[in-house]
Amino acid sequence: MIRNASKKFCHVVQVLFVTGIVSACVGSGQPEGERSAFGRYVYDIDSLQLRHAYDSLLRADTSSWMADISVKEYYQTADDRLQASRWFDRSGVSADADSMLAVLRRELPRNGLDTTAFGVPRIAEYLDIVHRLTFDSVGLSINHVLPRLDYLLSKSFVRYTIGQRYGFTRPDKLLNRLNYREDQHAYAQLFDYAIEKPDYLKGIKQLDASDRLDYLKQSQPSGYVYQRLQQQLEKSERQEEIRLLAVNMERCRWRMSHPQDNQRMVVVNLPAQQLWAVGADSVLEMRICCGATNHNTPLLHSNISYMQVNPDWLIPQNIVKTDFLHHQGDSAWFARHRYYIVDRQTGDTLRVSAVSAEEMSSGKLRIGQKGGAGNALGRIVFRFKNNFDIYLHDTNMRGAFSNERRTLSHGCIRVQKPFELACFLLPEADEWTIDRLRISMDLRPETERGMQYIRNHQDSERPFRLMTYQGVSPHVPLYIVYYTVYPNPRTGVLETWKDIYGYDNLLISQMKSLLR
Repeated sequence: MIRNASKKFCHVVQVLFVTGIVSACVGSGQPEGERSAFGRYVYDIDSLQLRHAYDSLLRADTSSWMADISVKEYYQTADDRLQASRWFDRSGVSADADSMLAVLRRELPRNGLDTTAFGVPRIAEYLDIVHRLTFDSVGLSINHVLPRLDYLLSKSFVRYTIGQRYGFTRPDKLLNRLNYREDQHAYAQLFDYAIEKPDYLKGIKQLDASDRLDYLKQSQPSGYVYQRLQQQLEKSERQEEIRLLAVNMERCRWRMSHPQDNQRMVVVNLPAQQLWAVGADSVLEMRICCGATNHNTPLLHSNISYMQVNPDWLIPQNIVKTDFLHHQGDSAWFARHRYYIVDRQTGDTLRVSAVSAEEMSSGKLRIGQKGGAGNALGRIVFRFKNNFDIYLHDTNMRGAFSNERRTLSHGCIRVQKPFELACFLLPEADEWTIDRLRISMDLRPETERGMQYIRNHQDSERPFRLMTYQGVSPHVPLYIVYYTVYPNPRTGVLETWKDIYGYDNLLISQMKSLLR
C-alpha cells in the first residue's frame, strides 16, 4: 500500500522538485542564487549526490519502530529518491519545517515524550545550518544536509502523529503474549478490547497534504483522562512521577472504547481494586477482588445485560483441575460445600464416590455448587458478554474486602456492595421489585408487602426465590481498565496505585527510548 501511495506522489513532486534541480534558472531573469533561500549554495545542489545521500541514510536506518519502517519503505519504493523528498526544493526548505520544530519542542515534553527520540536536536541543528548558510564553516555539503533534514522531518512527523493518534505500543500484542499457561498450552488472553490498528499509510499521505501542520497539531488525544494526566505532568518534577504519568497517558492513546465523561457506566480499575458505578448525578464506589497474579483478570469492554439471583456456580474446567481433583471421591467435602456432579450427556446426578479423577477432568461431567448461602458467587451475579466466562459477582468471603491487596480470584471480579450495584443497574425499578431482590438476597425488606411475605413464609425453605433473573435495560457499559494513575470518578482527585500485574514495567520497557 505504501508503495502505491509513493507512486501517486511521483509526478507532482517530479514537476515541483526534480525539474527544478536540473534547471539553474526558471522564469525571470533574476539569478537563481538571489531567488533561492540557499543563496549561492543552490548551484552546489547535485541530484546524483542527493540520491547517494538518501541511499546511505536508508541503508543505515535500522529502527524497529513501525512508523520509521513505513517512512523508510516509502522512500525506498519511490521511483526516484528525490521524488520522496517532502520538505525542500531548490527555492529553500519549507516553512512547515520550522513550524513543525516549534510544535515538537513544545508538545513532546507536555506529552511525556523525549525530544531527542524524535530527532528534534538534529532537526534544529540542520535547520540552523540551512538558515545561516554555514555549510562551509561546519564542513558539510548541502547535498549532505538536505536529505538528512528531509528524512528526519518525515520520520518525526509520522512517528509523532501516528503514535499520538494510535499509541506507540500495541497492547494486544504485548499483553496477549505475556503469560503462557502450561495447563492450556497457550498464552492467556489478557487484553480483549477491539482496538484500531495504526494507519501508517495515512501518516505517509499527510506528508504531502497542504494541512499537514493541522494534522500534526490535532494528533493529541482529547479524552478527559488524558487531559488530567497531562495537567499533572506539567507540574511534575520527579522523573519517577513523569514516567508513571507518561505510561498512563499511553493507555489513553489506544484507539478503543474508553470511559467517557458524563457517561452512565460501570468502571473497574484493576490496579485500584475498585469499581465505580457512574450515574448522572452520583457515583457509587466499592472495593473489588480481582484475579490473582497467575489468573489476571482480562481487560475488556462489554455491557451488563442481566443479573442472576442465587445462581448455581458451574465450576470452570480449569478450576476443576486445579482445585477439585485432590478431593476426588470425598463425598463429605462435596456435601459440606454443596457441590454436585452431573453427567453432561444424560443429565443424571452422580454419586461423588463413584467418579474418578480421570472422569472429573475429562470435561464430560459438570460440577456445580447449589445457589444460596455459602455459594462462592454469593447471592447475585452480573452478566455481560465476554470471551472468558468471567462476571461480576457477590461472594461468601466478605472478609477479603478488608485486605489491602485483593488479587485472589481465578479472573472474576467480586464486588463489595452487590445490592447497591443491582439498584444502580435498575434505576426505574419500583419498590416491590427492589424488595423482591432484598428478600431473595436474604436482606431485610423495607416495604409492608415485603415484611408480610417474610411473616407468611417463616418456615419456607431458603433462599427465597422471588427473583432469579432480572434483565438490565438499557444495558450498562462496563469497562475493565488498567491505570496506575487515574482520576477518581467520585472525587475527581488523581490517585496513584500499585502496578499489581506489572504492566507499567512492560510498557516502560517498550517505550523507554521515547519517554522523557
